[in-house]
Amino acid sequence: MATKKKVHSFIIVDPNLCTGCETCESVCSFVHDGEFQPINARIHRVRIEPIFNIALACQKCDDAPCIRACPEHALEKDPNTGSILVDDDKCNGCGFCIRGCDFGVISFHMETQKALICDLCEGMKEEFIDPEVGKREPQCIAVCPKEAISLKDVEQIGEETRIDAVKRLFGEIIEDYESK
Repeated sequence: MATKKKVHSFIIVDPNLCTGCETCESVCSFVHDGEFQPINARIHRVRIEPIFNIALACQKCDDAPCIRACPEHALEKDPNTGSILVDDDKCNGCGFCIRGCDFGVISFHMETQKALICDLCEGMKEEFIDPEVGKREPQCIAVCPKEAISLKDVEQIGEETRIDAVKRLFGEIIEDYESK
């Protein structure tokens, strides 16, 4: 009997809303390191001029190639969140995880030369936790000025994709029905 795998949530960015403002990168570096250094972010803005802006973060691959690529066994998947965690004591900065990542979302911290991977702000500094929320939460979502960033699982994404497909296929029928 196959064991049921836990469905994990990950960062999703709506390219129709993202303006490429880099706020997500700035807040990410700040809550983890205490300084605004977007180069040390765990989320990465991608701009393809002149038409496309989007940010990407770890997609929590089921059989994560970054984990397999690490010769030092410095990466492991958190069974509860699905986040790929970096053991800084084991990470030697070889970069195999960066080359192994299919999405290009792993980078190095410019000072420590350790791998940086989105951990949904589990590693954020205690003093940056919003007292009203009382727990760690992805700060890129909390501060995005266009509300382009969200936390979703594959089931939610699938449902939204199905709804969009039906709207495209039956748009005229839906419009006729809604106008009555």
